[in-house]
Amino acid sequence: GSQDSGVHPGQVANLSKAKMNWDEFHCINCIIPLSSLCDFQLSINAFDYNCHVDLIKLLKQEGELIRLRKARQKMSELFPLTEVHCTIVTAFNLTLCPDIWLEYAQYSIGGMGSPGGIDKVRSIFERAVTAVGLHMTKGQTVWEAYREFENAILSTVQVCISISWREQELLNTQLERIHTLFRRQLAIPLMDMETTYAEYEEWSEHGVSEMVIHQYKKALQQMEKCRPFEESLLVAEPPKLAEYQTYLEFELKEGDPARIQITFERTLAENCLVPDMWAKYTAYLDRQLKIKDLVLSTHERAVRNCPWTMGLWKSYLLATERHGADHQIISDIFEKALNAGFIQATDYVEIWQAYLDYLRRRVDFKSSKELEELRGAFSRSLDYMKQDVEERFGESGDPSCIIMQIWARIEALHCKNMQKARELWDNIMTKGNAKYANMWLEYYNLERSYGDSAHCRKALHRAVQCTSDYPEHVCEVLLTFERVEGSLEDWDVAVQKTETRLNRINEQRAKVAEKEANLARQEEERAEQRRKTKSDKKAQKKIQKGSQFGEKRKAEPEDHQDEWNEDSEQAPKRHRGNGDQTTEYMETETGLFGKSAPPGYKPGPPAAKKVQLGVAAAVQRQNDDKPELRNDNCSVFISNLAYTLEEPEAKLRTLFEPCGPITQIRPIFSNKGNFKGYGYVQFESQVSVPEALKLDRLEVEGRPMFVSPCVDKNKNPDFKVFKYNTSMEKHKIFISGLPFSCTKEQLEEMCKSHGTIKEVRLVTYRSGKPKGLAYVEFANETQASQAVLKMDGMEIEGNKISVAISNPPRRSVMDKPGASRLTTDMPRQVYGSRGRGRTQLSLLPRSLHRQSGPTNKVENGTTADQVPTTASSTVNTAAETKALSNSDFARMLLNK
Repeated sequence: GSQDSGVHPGQVANLSKAKMNWDEFHCINCIIPLSSLCDFQLSINAFDYNCHVDLIKLLKQEGELIRLRKARQKMSELFPLTEVHCTIVTAFNLTLCPDIWLEYAQYSIGGMGSPGGIDKVRSIFERAVTAVGLHMTKGQTVWEAYREFENAILSTVQVCISISWREQELLNTQLERIHTLFRRQLAIPLMDMETTYAEYEEWSEHGVSEMVIHQYKKALQQMEKCRPFEESLLVAEPPKLAEYQTYLEFELKEGDPARIQITFERTLAENCLVPDMWAKYTAYLDRQLKIKDLVLSTHERAVRNCPWTMGLWKSYLLATERHGADHQIISDIFEKALNAGFIQATDYVEIWQAYLDYLRRRVDFKSSKELEELRGAFSRSLDYMKQDVEERFGESGDPSCIIMQIWARIEALHCKNMQKARELWDNIMTKGNAKYANMWLEYYNLERSYGDSAHCRKALHRAVQCTSDYPEHVCEVLLTFERVEGSLEDWDVAVQKTETRLNRINEQRAKVAEKEANLARQEEERAEQRRKTKSDKKAQKKIQKGSQFGEKRKAEPEDHQDEWNEDSEQAPKRHRGNGDQTTEYMETETGLFGKSAPPGYKPGPPAAKKVQLGVAAAVQRQNDDKPELRNDNCSVFISNLAYTLEEPEAKLRTLFEPCGPITQIRPIFSNKGNFKGYGYVQFESQVSVPEALKLDRLEVEGRPMFVSPCVDKNKNPDFKVFKYNTSMEKHKIFISGLPFSCTKEQLEEMCKSHGTIKEVRLVTYRSGKPKGLAYVEFANETQASQAVLKMDGMEIEGNKISVAISNPPRRSVMDKPGASRLTTDMPRQVYGSRGRGRTQLSLLPRSLHRQSGPTNKVENGTTADQVPTTASSTVNTAAETKALSNSDFARMLLNK
């Protein structure tokens, strides 16, 4: 319902209260006019803006003129009518649009033949030029129409004139009117005013006076100042909010009230649903112009356009009181505000506060009539919060009972009725506020100012017993009070109560701390168990992998001993040997075992590329043997690259060279020399790292490349590159339902008309394919709200998108790092290279089923010391912790 209303969520009536009896409206064998269906819908929800518009269109098609007039009248009572829905007779009261004023003036010319008709037309033209004559681009048309009307009268006078002196005086008067119109128009900065000046020179028989020339030049200078702003408005797309705001800032600095007013009106004509703009306009009128009719009419238009905004209603109430409006008028405005449909419970609290403040200011406190009305309003506000607001929002909106606090202070200060004030404070404390120290201190200050010492002491004793947030502070206040005013007996009682209470509080805190420590210890134990399980799985995989190597290749230990001791420069030559002589180097960067290959992975490159990959693997092994050359602070971790990426080192160097001088690039290869899709780039300076991080999610051969800081997860286990935001981001919108073909540039083009865009992010899978989701960040909350109102429900390439303020769901405990998962703790069945066979018998010797010791985890560019695990070392040396190099690890594997 709220999405289809077309105005705002708060205007939608509570449909649960409406008794919808569709059977009374439905008839099987009859055709119901669509306009009647609209009437029925409006009887349920009178604030359905789209339904009002549809009803007016249908009645025009059906030719129901009487119902059409009533429908327009009913809609005008709830909403401001646009130019499309305005009637000629009433439009000039509802808008300051130059086109409508011009049409209305031309319409009135038809009645100039009636008695007094010419004076009526002149009156309408005068009102038109007063309202929109300063419009820099469209005001000229109204002035020209006015002059054409007076020229037509002049022509009539010249045709019918005789030589009598009275007719000559009438002719002179008409000529002076036209002269005056020219002078008035030329004194106003309008576009194309040079043409008007040339026309006046040609029309005037006696030339142009010096005073008119001086005013014209002054207006021309002002027009040249405004020309850049007008040109920016001409090329901008509606609603042009940013351009109008810039224009307004300029006019406010210039300080011309008339021009400021017309600029505000032009801005609101295209941005009538922006509450902040209405608030700025009404605030300017309240503080600067202070013209009663103008101020009150503008406030009324503001709440008609944005009735869901509490601040506009509050300003309206203050303005009516400021200009001495009748009490009944202010009360009616307040009742309309209550029915406007605010979107937050706290809005109702604030509007009630504004109305109660008004009632308090009009109370004499010597007369019982106004005082009883004030007390009745306070009682009604509490009932309204308890019934209507809590039923609608699930909360009262006033947890601190601000309204009751104000009522209690008024009773104590103005009415000298401390008994009533104490009753109100007792009610406040029973609503869950007794545990807060500031509430008790507020009550204590009230008793201190208007009560007596006995009730002060009683309030502090109750505060000591009930306060749970700051008990030490309350105890200190009680002891200070007894030092100043109490007797020895009172002091002893206060000391005993405070000590007892603080001891109990300390015991409770100790229990809570012990419980938290136990939970933390259990969490650490679970995390350690998960790490152990993971390391056992890795060890088991290595055992199976080593057994496969042993079956495929058998060689004498002495041969391999000599081969591994050869110079590292000969490694590429050995790699180009025959299949049984190829040495498969061990992978130096671990931490990504068990992850599935990205899309596009092809097992085994051609023979020619194997040579290049073998060389790269050899160079990588040389770098691994020199850990002193590494510097994580100057490095970034690159991942999510395609396995089929050719020459990854050269590709990465091309991408990251603009960020700064590069020390080394370490793409990670497997044992067989295949690129694993991730690597490291180390710069000469740490200054280059932020520039490199800006390349995160850059598309490389159809996949987003992930760039993150190079951090040792062993030293920083809680490090996360992406912070999961769980709070509402009011300046950012979330868009869903986008077509997969939508690009970032297209989305930015659609959104930039609603405000200044700071960032556009399309959500994709790791493969780079779009999800149809996006986030758009605007400069402020107002622009984001404007985008939600205008874009929600929009169709893009046949897809209806949904737009809302970004409000990510809260992250559950199971999603947090370190949270226990059942699937993580369960050991996973490991199958051989041929997958799961028919038989479930294990062909692995039982001695090899033992799990290895824990292995250290390696992520993001740091290699931890690993303890190699083989079939024999698992049984005999499971607890060995000596750090071995890659050559030692490979030698042990080949010896086995």
